[in-house]
This record gives sequence, C-alpha cells and structure tokens, in this order.
Amino acid sequence: MSRLTVAVPLVAVLLAAGCAAGPTPAGTPAPAVTTGPATAALPSPSGIDLIFLNMMAAHTEQTLEIVRSTRGRIADQELRTLVAAIAATETDELATMRAWLAAADPVSDRSRHDHSGHGVSATELARLRNATAGEVDTVLREVLAEHQRSAADLARAQLAAGTDERVRDLARRIEQSRTAEVRLLTGTPAGVG
Repeated sequence: MSRLTVAVPLVAVLLAAGCAAGPTPAGTPAPAVTTGPATAALPSPSGIDLIFLNMMAAHTEQTLEIVRSTRGRIADQELRTLVAAIAATETDELATMRAWLAAADPVSDRSRHDHSGHGVSATELARLRNATAGEVDTVLREVLAEHQRSAADLARAQLAAGTDERVRDLARRIEQSRTAEVRLLTGTPAGVG
C-alpha cells in the first residue's frame, strides 16, 4: 500500500477529529521553545507531517493539563515519578513540535488547536480535578492511560503515512514511550494487549 493511499484517509480522519485552530484554554501556559539540533527547521515536511505535528502538539498540551491537575495530589510514589517523567518528556517534545511548526509556517498561529474530537473529554478532566484524595491515583491512571493510548495510535498512523524522517522518528519515539506508559499505568505486562 502506498503512503498516499494511507495518507488520504488519515488526513480525512485527522480533520474530522477536530484539530482546527481554536482559542487558547484559560490558564494554560505555553512551554518555552528551546533551541538546538532537536528544534532545527524540518527540511521538507509534507502536509501529513504538519497535520500530525499539530495534532500531537494539541494532544501533548492536554497531557500537560492532566498532569497539572494532579500536581501535589498523587499518593503513590511510583505514579508520582512516572507522571513527573511524562511531564518532562512531553514538555521537551512540545517545544520541538512547536519549533518545527513555526519554522514550517512562521506566520500561522499553530500554538493552539481544538482537541475536543480525540482528546480527554471535559467530563473526564472534571472527574480528575474533582477526584478525592483516595480516588485521584485511580482516576489519573484511567484517564492518562486512555489519553496515552490515543497518542500511541496517532503516532502509529504517522509512521504509516508520514514522509519526513525526523517527524517519523519523533512519532516512533512517541509510539514506544506512550505504549510503555500505558503498560505502567494499567499494570499490563509487556507483550500483552
């Protein structure tokens, strides 16, 4: 199957998922964009690469929102360590994606996108924010596992359709890390599910 055969349905799915530009959610700070080799401009990103970067940036912003909503409330030390690692990794990835997007189209405001079609719902975010001290770890594991599973799915789609090797490399790392995170969050052994 050619990449174009995969790319056309993927573009349709991605656009239908609601990743159009939208307003910045109140109180959502934007991580600083770093400089260096990882954030250097992409040589020739295709439309599918840019769509993936936009979608994954929005998805990552929501991951960081999930993490912020539980700051200081996680009881389990291992979960607290995992969440801190997720925050550090995804903050760096978000800076890279934003830099690549800005370099690809410096006049476009690609910093925020509507993620309502494929992210965690407002109901789930409220459930997490309102979880009692005894519930927060369980609710966080459920919400974050589903969210990271979606990120791995988006990354796999990019691997099938993407054209820029640097974006595909980022997608490969995202697919691997999010899949491993889901296993840790759900207690699923490697090789199962």
